[in-house]
Amino acid sequence: MKLRILLIMMCITVSLIPLCIISGIQGFQSTSLVLMSLIAIVTFFISIVISYFISRSIEKLTKNIDEISKGKLDINLEKSEIYEINKLTDSLNRVMASLKLAIHKVGVKKGEIFEQTVKAKEAVEEKYDDLLDNISGWVWETDEKGIYTFASKNFLNILGYKPEDTTGKSIFDFMPTEEARQAKQVFTEACKNKEPIKNLENWNLKKNGNKICMITNGVPLLNSSEELYGFRGVNIDITQNKNAEEKIKTLNSELVDLKEKITQLLNEREQKKGKKTTKTKKIKSKIEEKWTEHEFDSVFIFDENANILDCNENMYKRLGYTKSEMLSLNMVDFDALESKDDINNKIIEAKKTGTTCFKTIHKRKDGSAILVEENVQFINDKNKFKCIVREDYSLKK
Repeated sequence: MKLRILLIMMCITVSLIPLCIISGIQGFQSTSLVLMSLIAIVTFFISIVISYFISRSIEKLTKNIDEISKGKLDINLEKSEIYEINKLTDSLNRVMASLKLAIHKVGVKKGEIFEQTVKAKEAVEEKYDDLLDNISGWVWETDEKGIYTFASKNFLNILGYKPEDTTGKSIFDFMPTEEARQAKQVFTEACKNKEPIKNLENWNLKKNGNKICMITNGVPLLNSSEELYGFRGVNIDITQNKNAEEKIKTLNSELVDLKEKITQLLNEREQKKGKKTTKTKKIKSKIEEKWTEHEFDSVFIFDENANILDCNENMYKRLGYTKSEMLSLNMVDFDALESKDDINNKIIEAKKTGTTCFKTIHKRKDGSAILVEENVQFINDKNKFKCIVREDYSLKK
């Protein structure tokens, strides 16, 4: 309500007091009605005059202050007919004089102060908008119940909804039922303890019905009394990462199944070689002795961590490496069948029994594979291992 109207109403209200007194004493006679009308008219005009003088001075002062806020420091504040307003004008004149003196000492032009402030404000707002628009997720704010109070433009790009579509809706309204229930538990706990929400993975539903995985981080918003009134945070789209994780899990599962099948086939192949008689054992023993001493066998030396320490020419040429490349490898790098844990177990077995034999697949540098049999021997005095490799047959890629 404007001050002028308020003053008029106040004067008229005050004038009703004598009017009521007169009417109570003389009754509603014609003379008293004329007198009361006269008093009311005079009071109305007086209230207009009073309100005009008071409000005019305040309006002028308000207009001058508005001009000062725009950088016009040469404004002359006019004197008023009202003593209190004159005192306020004098105070403002002193403030302006001090401000002009400070500007003069600093050496900055008067207009530059306000112009630079406005430009700095606009620059900050522009950077903030750019950040919100280019982030890979969307920025949001909610009240203490999880109802959206703000959502950035990326809400449209990611979920297909306009930011205004979030009005009156909670962050859980865009999730599947079970996902919303779990997320609400986390949110409720964070509200209760006034704690941040850290790396909360949650699935959301796009407007077209497709599911998208987000990772949510948020901080509690507290007032001056340390009371929670909401949360502010950001949701980042990690759907591609989640899909990649699922593919890796599937591939690992398939690799385990493949390894089991290969192992089973190797065992079946060994079983088909016939009965193990004393005679065949002696023959095999002689063959193995001949194999270990054969000039075409591949041999390499490795430590207890399966790092290659040395190898003969046949070893690195068979795999397609140079010797320097071969010496930079670990057994896991060219063993396509055995995992790191499997190799460690065989190293422990060789260290315990002195020797161990097993079949595996070596992977050449060009990606092709060969089925080989390895004879690992523990060199006790040097705490190293010697592996003699014999090729069985090739597996073409």
